[in-house]
Amino acid sequence: MEALITLLTIIFISIVINKIATAALQRTGLPKDVASFQAQSAFSGVGFTTSESEYVVNHPVRRRIIRLLILLGSAGFSGVVATLILTFINKSAHEAGIRLLILLAGLLLLYLFASSKRIDHILGKVIEWGLDRFTSIRVVDYESLLGVGHGYTVASFTVSPESWVAGKTLRSLRLKDEGILVLGIYRRTKDGEVVYIGAPGPDTIVLPGDELIVYGHEEAIASLSKRLRGTAGDLEHERMVRRHHARKKAEEAMGAQY
Repeated sequence: MEALITLLTIIFISIVINKIATAALQRTGLPKDVASFQAQSAFSGVGFTTSESEYVVNHPVRRRIIRLLILLGSAGFSGVVATLILTFINKSAHEAGIRLLILLAGLLLLYLFASSKRIDHILGKVIEWGLDRFTSIRVVDYESLLGVGHGYTVASFTVSPESWVAGKTLRSLRLKDEGILVLGIYRRTKDGEVVYIGAPGPDTIVLPGDELIVYGHEEAIASLSKRLRGTAGDLEHERMVRRHHARKKAEEAMGAQY
């Protein structure tokens, strides 16, 4: 029985560690879903590779968090397996059945604990207090800061050779006229290394294969990501410019009412 309780305790602690790591990664500017995925990936040791992992490990604070998760995860996995084996070895069918029921009930409770929004909210407040008290990790609510949820968003898309933006400078694209800001560019070099160009200038040329990180209205970004070069692309650009001006007038009129 002690082994079974130990197993459930280990799983509980693992959930709490992942929640703390997720909150810490969020404080470095990562969205919650990305922070949660990277925390689980590092703690479980599966080594799941995404483009997101590149800018996670390139950030010094995020790298320390991920390194600690990998260390904790590698130490805990063998302990879980050993405890699970000890739970059922040399036990009668009756005892094994009882322990299996306890294990399933415990796992169900842990699942409810891990997925409960109310518990997540309460635990999040406690974790935030702890991070404020004992760390210098800065929290930035980018969703509120950038008006995400009010029609605006931060998104990325890969530039194809036929894209309307390919081979042009940011100045010539006049994306600001559509209400779109290019925040950064991920570019793969000839050596296969991915470099990040932050806050690119007006003379920066957009190349095929670049991944653009943009901020703007969802409609405008969706249009830009699918826009092809040629007359049709130019006409679509002008249409989105008119849409942007109309949207700004409506937003300013709404703001004048308050």
